[in-house]
Amino acid sequence: MVEPEASRGRASFWTQADALLRKNLTYQKRNAKTNCRLISFPFILCILLVLGQNLVNKQLDNEKYKCGCACVDTNGDGKCEEVCGLQYSNSDQAASCPITNPPEWPAILQVPAPEYRAVKSSFIPFRDLPDESCRLTGNCPATVLVTGNNQSLGESVAGNMFSSSPRVNFSTMTDLLASSVIGSDTETESNNFVDPAFIDDSPLYNVQPQCGTNSSFSLNLSLPIIDFQKEVQCVQGLHLWRNSASDINDELYKGYYKGNPEEKINEITAAYDFLNSNGNNFNVSIWYNSTHKDEDAPGSFNLLRVPRMINLVSNAYLQLLKGPSARMSLEFVKEMPKPETHFRLDLSSILGTLFFTWVILQLFPVILTSLVYEKQQRLRIMMKMHGLGDGPYWMISYAYFFAISLLYMLVFVIFGSVIGLKFFTLNDYSIQFVFYFIYINLQISLAFLVAAFFSNVKTATVVSYICVFGTGLLGGFLYQNFLEDASFPRGWLKVLELYPGFSLYRGLYEFAQYSLTGNNTGTDGMRWEDLNDSENGMKELFIIMTVEWIVALFVAYYLDQVLTSGKSPLFFFRNFGKKRPGSFRVPSLKRQGSKVFVNLEKPDVIQEREKVEQLLLEPNATHAIVCDNLRKVYPGRDGNPAKLAVKGLSLALPRGECFGMLGPNGAGKTSFISMMIGLTKPSSGTAYVQGLDIRTQMDYVYTNIGVCPQHDLLWETLTGREHLLFYGRLKNLKGSALTRAVEDSLRSLNLFNGGVADKQAGKYSGGMKRRLSVAISLIGDPKVVYMDEPSTGLDPASRSCLWNVLKRAKQDRAIILTTHSMEEAEALCDRLGIFVDGGLQCIGNPKELKARYGETYVFTMTTSADHEEAVGQMVGRLSPSAERTYHLSGTQKFEMPKQEVRIADVFRAVEIAKTEFPVFAWGISDTTLEDVFIKVATAAA
Repeated sequence: MVEPEASRGRASFWTQADALLRKNLTYQKRNAKTNCRLISFPFILCILLVLGQNLVNKQLDNEKYKCGCACVDTNGDGKCEEVCGLQYSNSDQAASCPITNPPEWPAILQVPAPEYRAVKSSFIPFRDLPDESCRLTGNCPATVLVTGNNQSLGESVAGNMFSSSPRVNFSTMTDLLASSVIGSDTETESNNFVDPAFIDDSPLYNVQPQCGTNSSFSLNLSLPIIDFQKEVQCVQGLHLWRNSASDINDELYKGYYKGNPEEKINEITAAYDFLNSNGNNFNVSIWYNSTHKDEDAPGSFNLLRVPRMINLVSNAYLQLLKGPSARMSLEFVKEMPKPETHFRLDLSSILGTLFFTWVILQLFPVILTSLVYEKQQRLRIMMKMHGLGDGPYWMISYAYFFAISLLYMLVFVIFGSVIGLKFFTLNDYSIQFVFYFIYINLQISLAFLVAAFFSNVKTATVVSYICVFGTGLLGGFLYQNFLEDASFPRGWLKVLELYPGFSLYRGLYEFAQYSLTGNNTGTDGMRWEDLNDSENGMKELFIIMTVEWIVALFVAYYLDQVLTSGKSPLFFFRNFGKKRPGSFRVPSLKRQGSKVFVNLEKPDVIQEREKVEQLLLEPNATHAIVCDNLRKVYPGRDGNPAKLAVKGLSLALPRGECFGMLGPNGAGKTSFISMMIGLTKPSSGTAYVQGLDIRTQMDYVYTNIGVCPQHDLLWETLTGREHLLFYGRLKNLKGSALTRAVEDSLRSLNLFNGGVADKQAGKYSGGMKRRLSVAISLIGDPKVVYMDEPSTGLDPASRSCLWNVLKRAKQDRAIILTTHSMEEAEALCDRLGIFVDGGLQCIGNPKELKARYGETYVFTMTTSADHEEAVGQMVGRLSPSAERTYHLSGTQKFEMPKQEVRIADVFRAVEIAKTEFPVFAWGISDTTLEDVFIKVATAAA
């Protein structure tokens, strides 16, 4: 049994990782201008935000936006003093004006509008509510629900809440408002500097036990900043007992407006749970509606109406104990004083969500195009063919993109903080770091995943930038509307956030909202304890992005193995428990069908097949390559039949031999090479390289081969020396051995002098790139080298130099070389195989092939067109079996069997012909390799 040499000098995981990291860092250094342009985008955007912020601040410092002032006679002495405040300001100024003594507003009750008040309904089980017909007349009562441990006490207290108060008993309107139960259905604001109930067109309500015919009245009231006259309508106050707090909770929930216009609204004015209250203990819980009933209203602060609710129940309990005359009068409510503030708009918080989404998403096209570029230029497979494993590639590539993304985000956040953008300075940096850390990892994983579906850089670039700008616009004009719409189901928001772009937008939106609020109120932005608030959704966002990161990375690796590396979809099961191979001995059962083409093959091809069979049964270490009935069929597409590219090829190459593959275009040479280097899988049969099966052990095969592809696969910004250093490290060359191997390769292929070695490959000529590709294939002493037309584009001097290198290189390795140059094939190849229509037509060294197929002399003569027939007659006399193979304007070419003609007779016949007609040129030659090639290719066709 022969041990394969796959382990000889194989680079370790960390050696491969080090080689790739060094290459990436060098590549990154060469792309400094691109990196500067990338980083300049957030810089420019942040600077524009700062300039815009300064411009807005300058405008807000205008007189128009300063607090209003007036000359007021404050002492009654006829002299006026300048007084500033809310009452002297217009609507643009009011927000920033000082309010040293806020106005006193009557405390009123929040009463539902007539069309929303609770009535009997199919979804409410209680039948003690008023009939729905009251909504037609607009006289539905304002209902209060009551419960507690003591029903008698509860209903007694509730009965005292709404009592008639004759207006004649009050000396002032203020006393009347303080003692009456005045209500309004007007929606409140965030503060009570101005109560909209007294300045809008809606009526006020006077809640009483019963409404008479003259219960409504006109109210004239003069307050510090407004004089108004309002109509006060009587509304019946109705209290209803419920057996438990859960009944009340259920009734309140069912009657609440949830945003669906088709749903009925059954609003309760208030609800009271007297708990364990009795004559000695007063303990009550109050329900109140803290939200607007209108779906278009942004929010509610009905807490401002709570004082009157508390006063009602307190007065009612006090009257139960002390009698009807006992009363605690609630005269007014007022806000806390406020100092003058500067009206400021934080543009970074207002515009940052959209713009910063674009800034962060800009990294996605950068990473994606880099991955697709390696795929399009086949650099990934080139690295793999020279020994780079999937593990080091994924680890270093991921870490490389992560480092770039992390640096980009750090620069972005630090710069934004330095120039004072509130978006960054107010929110906790640790929360920002965690959010950006998770997202850039998710973004990198997605780039790896998406790269599996692209093979063209331009297409990937266009699609990725459409996604970048489309995500920002959809987020700003669609997703944000859903986010701010309280009626939109929160579950669907989480579904939308499964799209990573919306996850990013949501996180930036929350940062912006917290920083905007913090800037307006002088408080901090988002802190860790805010994550417990279900409204911001950051906790769920972290979970969604983390899960997506892990899933995307796993799926990306799986698709890479299946689509790019060509592995079976169930490769992870096959790799389980897989051990390193030891021999290529093939079971005898495998030999079935190996002689399918024997009857159609030439003796030399049959002999080669038998040699392969013998090697497989009795393997030895002398042969580096053994192809066993290798076959490749491309499936039919678009109605075309299947294409048989390689027909059961059997071939054995010992070390020290250069084997040349000749054949017309489309003969199957490239398909054969592609199978041997792992680009495609054989349809049947197999091949062994250094004893390793190309079907199952290609990762080990790569450590023993070198490849010079037909097209140069190079990084445009790396120098020739850097290319060789990278591939040399992949071949486990280190230290002085690596330096010496690189220098020798550069010198042997004329890439050393004149600074060529340190010039970027993108500036090389075609011939220089070709020589560099040959140098890459030979570095690291691979035992098997595949060269696909290595001398293409070389001048004669460079071609001669290349041939000398290859002659020296083949001493201890097997080389498979494809070429269309017969001169190159004769100069380099120990054996040749002519490949036509997917199969070997003949095999042997150049002399054998010329002897086998060169049974004729080629006679050429050029005369005038009038003497062509005379030339034909002369050739016929020399060789009766001669055939004319070429004829054009007096030039004719004939093939004459060697056994019918002697060279001396030809010379003598030509001399005689010259006396009979003019002979412009003539010649006779033996069969060339080119003639053999044409003859074999023509015969096979």
